[in-house]
Amino acid sequence: MSELQDSDRFTLAAGDRVRLVALPPYVKTAEPMPMLRPPSVLTIGDLGTVLGCRPGNCWAIRFANGAYLLTAQYLERVQTP
Repeated sequence: MSELQDSDRFTLAAGDRVRLVALPPYVKTAEPMPMLRPPSVLTIGDLGTVLGCRPGNCWAIRFANGAYLLTAQYLERVQTP
């Protein structure tokens, strides 16, 4: 599994768990035909799994209610014991 980096803030790899720490003005779905959704589809503190990195320094994250593209400023890696 290759490691993914975003501006040396932290390193993520596919399969890592992350927490949403802030809401963007809107979210984009990580679908073959992406759609913009209101930020209310997510909640601060939601846990997700990294699916991979997309162009434009966006991370594809699978949350309980779907997969979304987010930049690292909205994410924090969850340390697993």
